[in-house]
Amino acid sequence: MSKIQVSARLKIQKDKIQELKKLTVEYINEVREEDSGTLQCDWFLSNEKTECEIRETYESSQAALKHQSNLGDMISIIFRKIGKPYSVTIYGDPSPELLENARVAGLEAKIYSLLIGL
Repeated sequence: MSKIQVSARLKIQKDKIQELKKLTVEYINEVREEDSGTLQCDWFLSNEKTECEIRETYESSQAALKHQSNLGDMISIIFRKIGKPYSVTIYGDPSPELLENARVAGLEAKIYSLLIGL
């Protein structure tokens, strides 16, 4: 199985920055407790504090699905309170189940399959 990397960008309102910071701490704590297959989970804030980019790497599509299952409620809260991603990119060869989950969540992901790497 190949690793799956996901990059998602969302716009945030300035009055939501503190709430975003609080929610992301809770999110990261849940990832640490629940997700052994999550290899990377980083949240970046633009200098203007108007956009956030989420970078996550999973051992496999199965690990990404488990992450979605474990953190689905928290993800829904963040998207509802802060903003839904306007851009989602998946790197690797995601399973049909993972792609279907993204579609059901209303996320149109751009897929990049690995050509060559280390």
